[in-house]
Order: sequence, then C-alpha cells, then structure tokens
Amino acid sequence: MTKLNEYGWNTFHEANWEELNDRFKMKKCVPARVTLEHKRMYRVITEEGEWLSVCSGAFQYDAVERRDFPAVGDWVAVEKMPGEERGIIHAILPRNSLFSRKVAGEAIAEQIIAVNVDIVFLVMSMNQDFNARRLERYLVAAYDSGANPVVILTKKDVCDNPTYYIEEARNIAFGVDVFAVSNVTGEGIEQLTDLLKDRKTAALLGSSGVGKSSLTNAICGDEMMVVQDIRGDDDKGRHTTTHRELVKIPTGGVLIDTPGMREFQLWENSESLDSGFKDVEAFADACKFNDCQHGNEPGCAIQEALATGTLAADRYASYLKLQKELAFLERKIDRAAQSAERNKWKKVTKSMRKNPSKKK
Repeated sequence: MTKLNEYGWNTFHEANWEELNDRFKMKKCVPARVTLEHKRMYRVITEEGEWLSVCSGAFQYDAVERRDFPAVGDWVAVEKMPGEERGIIHAILPRNSLFSRKVAGEAIAEQIIAVNVDIVFLVMSMNQDFNARRLERYLVAAYDSGANPVVILTKKDVCDNPTYYIEEARNIAFGVDVFAVSNVTGEGIEQLTDLLKDRKTAALLGSSGVGKSSLTNAICGDEMMVVQDIRGDDDKGRHTTTHRELVKIPTGGVLIDTPGMREFQLWENSESLDSGFKDVEAFADACKFNDCQHGNEPGCAIQEALATGTLAADRYASYLKLQKELAFLERKIDRAAQSAERNKWKKVTKSMRKNPSKKK
C-alpha cells in the first residue's frame, strides 16, 4: 500500500483535506498527488495505487484560467471509477507554492512549472550555458513562488575553474546555497539528497543540456530519465525531458523534473523583484532622498555605487530591464482581463436575448 507521506503529504495538506471534506462532504473521494500531466489527463498517486484521471464536468465548467486546473505536484480530491484503475478529479487542495512563467512567445498567458514545491533547484552548467541574467530571472520567479531557491552548478568534472562560476553565482544569489556537483563522479549529490530527506519536494529548473535529467538519475540512484549529450560546437543542450514528472526519491523526498527552457519570461513577479536584487535595493534604501529616481539627484547611493564599481553596471541594467518588463506585462494583463470580462458579458447578454425565459 502506498504511503502518501512518502510523496510529500504533511499536516498542511491534511488540514486542507479535512476542511474540504467538511465543506463538500466528498465521502467517495480520496487524496491523491498529480505525478504527470498530458493534455488534461493526469496520472495521480493514491494510497490504493496509481490512477489515470480526468477532471469532472463540473470542475471544468467552473475553471476560468490555467491555475484553476491541476498541475504536476498538486494534491487533489479524486473519485475512483467503479471496477477501473481510473479516477475523476473533483477539487484541488490549496497550494503552498506555485512556480510559473509567462508562456514563450507573444501570447500573454501563464505556464505553470510546478506546485507545492518546497525547494527550487536552479540548475546551470559550468560552461558556456552559465548566464548571470538568466539566473537573476530564475531567482525572482523562485522567490515569487513561495519556495526556497537553491543554485546547482553542474559538470564540475569537466570544468577547469569551478571557483569562478561559484563566485559568480554567489554574487547574484545573495544568501542562497550554491552547490557545485558532478553527475558523473557523484560529487555534491549527497548534499542535495540531504536537503530532501524530510519528505521535501524539489523542482528542477534550467535550460536544455545543463544536466537536469542526469542530475535526477544521480539523486534517484537509477536511470529514470533518458539523457543526451550536449552539442560540441556551442555547449548547448538538446531537449531531453519533454514533460513534467514527479518521482519519489529512494532516500526520501520528491523531485519534479521539467523540460529545458531557452526562454524564461517572468509572470507577475513585481513584488519579488526586490528579493532577487537585494544589493540594488540596499543601495536604493541608502539614497539621501526617499523619492530618489537614481538619476542626477544629490546623494544617490546607486549612482555612487555604479561610479565606484561596487554595483556592476550590467546588473543594474538588468534590474531596470526586468522592472520595465514586469510593468509592461502588468498593463497587458489588465487589458486582457478587461477584454475577457467584456466578452463574457456580451455572451451572457446575447444568450439572454435568445432565451428570454432565463431572465426570470
């Protein structure tokens, strides 16, 4: 019999389950965790085993946006279909974290990466893939999710100067643990498994070819994920993981592997920008005037830090760029929401005209 606590079930989820049952009296349902998602079909793990499940009609009718549907890592209330290893999902339990990004391209929509995650492993390799600006984005998104970020630098066994990359990461991820590991020799892997022993859930985030699937295999001690070599000409990786999947770690804990992402645009993370740029915020707080615009005002600590080199110009430029990006996204989302609301009421009005009896 499967023990749910091996998949991250804890007192937080237990309390939410009891409240959900008190409100909706779902006696036929049992708690389950989503381990895989594929075109609105879900593989869930219950105490009775794994079931392939779909959302009920009422559930789908009430859902408005992407986060209203289950995602990998969710705890759900599922009812087993009589005589089958299949289920119907009736509700999602409240989440304790949600990691997402804007979908790639021009569309203004959210893509959920993982939910109910305690730790986000931000993975970069110690070669040409290492990108300081991308790491800044990862950190902001991680802080916004409610999970704790941990930076993992892979391919230590083939790196001539690991210290350089470690220091670069620490200069960006203030106060965040940075681990240099090798999936080949196993160096640093035990430190990562130790972080998950208390039935914690971690998600892996990084671009293609940084070694996420190999890292999953190293942590799990088995060839669970197919891996491919990186391209020799530019150190860029090939896509290996094509879906998000939750796996249980033999030593304790749960890991969610995710597809590689070349592009990572933030999604409504304005409040967490400060957490990802603590150094910039510290300089801003030291300005002489509270309303300093960090231009030519006297006593501007940011301009002084830029002049002395205490604050790197490219890091400050990245901070300003992300500020503008988030402000633009916020305006676009507001307009999209207003348009959706107008269209909704247009449909309601049109329906009323066709069916006058519904007005009564």
